[in-house]
Amino acid sequence: MTETSSNISSTAQERPLWEMLKIAAPTVATMTSYTLMQFVDKLMCSRISDDPIWVGSQGNGGLAAWVPISIVMGSLFVINSFVSQNLGAGKPEKTAAYCWNGLWICLIAWALLIPYGLGLGHLFEFLRSDAATPEDLARLIRRDELATGYGQILIYGAGLTMCTRAISQFFYGLHKPGIVLMAGLMGNLTNLCLNYCLIYGNFGFPALELKGAAIATVIGTGVEFLLPFAIFYWKLNPTHHTRAAWRPSWAHIKDLFKVGWPGGAMFGNEMICWSIFMVYLVGSFGPDHSTAGWIAHQWMTLSFMPAVGISIAVTAVVGKQIGAGKPEEAARRAKLGLMLAMVYMGFCGICFILFRKQMVNAFIDDGTDPAKAAFLISMGGKFLIATAAFQLGDAIAMVLSGALRGAGDTVWIGIVTVALSWILIVGGGVSLVRFAPQLESVGPWIAAAAYILALATAVGWRFASGKWKSMSLVKNDGIAASH
Repeated sequence: MTETSSNISSTAQERPLWEMLKIAAPTVATMTSYTLMQFVDKLMCSRISDDPIWVGSQGNGGLAAWVPISIVMGSLFVINSFVSQNLGAGKPEKTAAYCWNGLWICLIAWALLIPYGLGLGHLFEFLRSDAATPEDLARLIRRDELATGYGQILIYGAGLTMCTRAISQFFYGLHKPGIVLMAGLMGNLTNLCLNYCLIYGNFGFPALELKGAAIATVIGTGVEFLLPFAIFYWKLNPTHHTRAAWRPSWAHIKDLFKVGWPGGAMFGNEMICWSIFMVYLVGSFGPDHSTAGWIAHQWMTLSFMPAVGISIAVTAVVGKQIGAGKPEEAARRAKLGLMLAMVYMGFCGICFILFRKQMVNAFIDDGTDPAKAAFLISMGGKFLIATAAFQLGDAIAMVLSGALRGAGDTVWIGIVTVALSWILIVGGGVSLVRFAPQLESVGPWIAAAAYILALATAVGWRFASGKWKSMSLVKNDGIAASH
């Protein structure tokens, strides 16, 4: 084992809570980066006019772009696992090839996404629900046009988004999340400044409204990519041989696909189901239901993205302990991360209940018709109560999934997630819309809560079974071992 790896292991052995916080804190802050950009976009776009349609349009366009991106991102979360396990095994020079090949995968995926972006308008037209009146139909068409323009720009810039997340996983695996945190802060500051210029047309810039928000997000993401890539390419070269590993390697790509495809299927499938949930099920009750849903969804996203950050930290810590041959220590680290996530998400749940009206009202322009504003606050508040009901379940599902991923146990949870999401989010949501129409758009949110609680139960059982403790992604040549 190298001196660096030995020092890390020694520190972790003595101060597990400090190790977890040291990795989790910057990782949590960083994982909110893209979400924070979307949050800022939505908040600033809600001030374009007193018509709340801008919020729903930004939400639909952002989700449509995020679905294919999430498939690639979910697959490449395992870069963290490979890097952390090789770090724990004392083989830092074996880590760079996984990052490079993850970047190659991102570039290939980027090229494949261009046709999807070109056809995005047709997708929204296909998903558009029937409108009760010509006025509602006109608003739905306008919403979809705005969403298409916003989503297309995000898709055309998706290569930067995916590459940024891939290289972030490398630094998470090295237990160096502070680098990614600094990059995220720079990216978000860039996005905020450009939003102010491009959405409203300040300082002589054109007022591009929703498209301006998308352009600002893409540029901000590019800034977020530059810092970690520069450190990866130049500073880490002596110890990790980063420059020599740039060529595409089928062996490493095969490793990433073999272990990562369930994660891609899991994240991508969840996003597809949530898209059906938000655009079709909730949106079928009208634009105002859709707007209220996106406001609640944005707060929900801000609550679970920090938990995703803790999950990624748990992946890195568990992976290092598994690589070092200490599965019981890995289990203790996972439980520590779970405790942190449950405290945080429990607090979020309480806030969703106590401050739901204020949270929804933050996205409503002062000039909005009072009757419409009251409806949005009432409906959005109900959605936030439903969200509060599954906060602890979300913490369990995400953190323990991260622990399993750190060990390389990805297939089982991927299959279970796909099955439960279609049965409960889609199947349950459709059933409640059809057989309990009096619930209106609250029905699908009840189905979503049932899904999260069922998934938490399944993941908790898998973790408790302990099968993951005997898995490994490292062997003598640094390529994944069979399990």
